[in-house]
Amino acid sequence: MGVLEDRTTVLLILSRDILDRARVVAAKATISHKLPVSLQIVLRALIEEGLRRSGDPAFVANVERQARAVRQQRSMARRRRAEAGNARSQSGRQPARRRM
Repeated sequence: MGVLEDRTTVLLILSRDILDRARVVAAKATISHKLPVSLQIVLRALIEEGLRRSGDPAFVANVERQARAVRQQRSMARRRRAEAGNARSQSGRQPARRRM
């Protein structure tokens, strides 16, 4: 039971395509091993395997792609918020204050 001794909760946001592919892996594993294999088990195994190959150039390139995509999404979101704030200030309304 060493896998579940020290655990934490993680929010993982995945595309529907990746999630569907992981579900297929879980279903195939369930059929071939005649054991219930959940999506969580598959994702945990994939993470462990990826971490074992952390020096693999394809893995490193994928990590870089993911990091750049997140950076671009955050940048676009900041830009949209700034544009929305400018539109409000031009209309004469005060921008909403952030609560701390």
